[in-house]
Amino acid sequence: MENRVKNKIAFITGASSGIGKACAEKLAKLGANLILTARRKEILENLKKDLEEKYQIKVLILTFDVRNYDEVKSNIDSLPDDWKNIEILINNAGLAVGLDKFHEYKIDDVDKMIDTNVKGFIYIGNSIIPLMLKTDKVCSVINIGSVAGDIAYPGGSIYCSTKFAVKALSDSMRADLMDKKIKVTNIKPGLVETEFSVVRFRGDQDKADSVYKGIDPLYAEDVAETIVYVANLPDKIQIPELSITPLHQASGIHIFKNN
Repeated sequence: MENRVKNKIAFITGASSGIGKACAEKLAKLGANLILTARRKEILENLKKDLEEKYQIKVLILTFDVRNYDEVKSNIDSLPDDWKNIEILINNAGLAVGLDKFHEYKIDDVDKMIDTNVKGFIYIGNSIIPLMLKTDKVCSVINIGSVAGDIAYPGGSIYCSTKFAVKALSDSMRADLMDKKIKVTNIKPGLVETEFSVVRFRGDQDKADSVYKGIDPLYAEDVAETIVYVANLPDKIQIPELSITPLHQASGIHIFKNN
C-alpha cells in the first residue's frame, strides 16, 4: 500500500505503553513525525530516543495528565508553530479501574474513569481539531473506543458508559465536521492483552492474566496495525467505525474460551 503518512505529524495520547506506544512505533517506521503524550516522562524520553535513532524522524514529547484541562491546553497552545500542523490524532488515553457492581463502586474510581475516558478525551479533541482545521489538509481523528461501548457487561457499568460516550462523541464529531476536511473513526477493540487489565485490577497480575486464559487475545501491535491502516487510507475514504476482536470473541460479552 502507498505510504501516505510519511512526513505527517501524528499526535498520540497515552503513548507510553500499550496501543499508544505500538502506534508510535508503526507510524515512525513509515516516516511520520510524532507528538507523544503521557504522564510518564522517562518512558517517553526513552521512546523518543529509540524512535529518532531507528527511523530518523522527529519526536516531540509532552508530559501531562489528560484529566487536567489547564495542562492539556497550555501544552498544546505552547507547541512550536511547525509542530501545530497536526494531520493525525490518535485519541487513545483511557483506563478501567475495578470490576464492581454499580452501587459498590468507589467514587474515586468512577471519577478517574470518567475524567480520563470522557473529559480527557474531550479536552484533547477540543484542543487539536481547531489546529487541524487550520492546516486546510485532509486530517484523521482516530478515537479509541471499545466493544464495551456497544453492549454493557456485569461490573463494567462505569467503564462501559465511558466507551458508549466515545461512540456518541465520535458520531457527533463526524456530523459536526462533515463539511470540513477531517475524517473521524471510532476504533473498537475487544480483548487486548496490555497493561489494561493490570491497571483494572490494581496491579494484581494473576487476575489480569485470568482475563486472557483460554483465548488467543489481540496484542497492542494488532490494534495499532489497524489504526495505521485507517490513517493511511486515501483522502476520500472515511471509515466511521471499526471493531477488532480475537477470533473467538463475537462481542463485548460473547467470548468462547478453552478452559
